[in-house]
Amino acid sequence: MNLFLISFAALFSVINPLGTLPIFIGLTKDKGKKEITSIAIWAVFNTFIILVVSFFLGTYLLQFFGISLNSLRISGGIIIASSGFALLTGSFTKHKGMKKREKEDAYTRSEISLTPLAIPMLAGPGSISLLITYNQEHSLIFDKIILVSAILAVCLITFLLLISSRIIIKALGASGINALSGIIGFIVISIGVEFILNTLLKIINGFI
Repeated sequence: MNLFLISFAALFSVINPLGTLPIFIGLTKDKGKKEITSIAIWAVFNTFIILVVSFFLGTYLLQFFGISLNSLRISGGIIIASSGFALLTGSFTKHKGMKKREKEDAYTRSEISLTPLAIPMLAGPGSISLLITYNQEHSLIFDKIILVSAILAVCLITFLLLISSRIIIKALGASGINALSGIIGFIVISIGVEFILNTLLKIINGFI
């Protein structure tokens, strides 16, 4: 239960589906209820597949490119911390690669569930590096099942948030979403810093 709660909280914070809601509403403003639900289902399904594949196959990519776990943890920590900083400063969509040109392209797409919703808004480099690290640190089959369950739980919560996006935005407003994003941003920065500090301590202890 401990592993599930920790991994769920970390993954939910790094993915931050709340930050995706304004983009989702903008991309689906001319869609009907059934179409919005269908887009949300496929966006979450794509996200789940990408995250699970990254979780299980990411280790082999590290081996192929000769990247050590410590290097991944430090670089992943930097990416995660920068995501948190983007949430604090209100530049989350830009940090995810959704600049003016990308937004214009997204609004003209007929299919948005894979990109930009699944990639890069939900399944980005921060969540992928986090999951690869978890895979390296937890070798037991039971632990891996728990971690996949945490991924599934985050995806289900994300789906509920997406289909309720208009209600949530109406209830909280832009200021409420920004306030929540700021709180989540602080947590995400802490997760990134923790990654980096723990790795540096392991390296120092190895030398000692």
